[in-house]
Amino acid sequence: MKDFFYAIQDLFVDYLFLPFDFFRKLELDNWWLANSVSWILTIICLVAFVYWMLQLKGYNDNNEENKSISAHEYL
Repeated sequence: MKDFFYAIQDLFVDYLFLPFDFFRKLELDNWWLANSVSWILTIICLVAFVYWMLQLKGYNDNNEENKSISAHEYL
């Protein structure tokens, strides 16, 4: 059983976390490049948020939602 957990440790430390070690060493030289993954994810989330809000506005403008008081059973 002990070997199973050591295998998981080896998988993560030796293979899956290598890109993060690279970025950790890169941070000492260039902060912007080291945080590029964070910036890319932030931009993706911002684009997804804007898209979602535009979709909600489109449904609201078409009056496709039932906004009456008895629209939901729990109300």
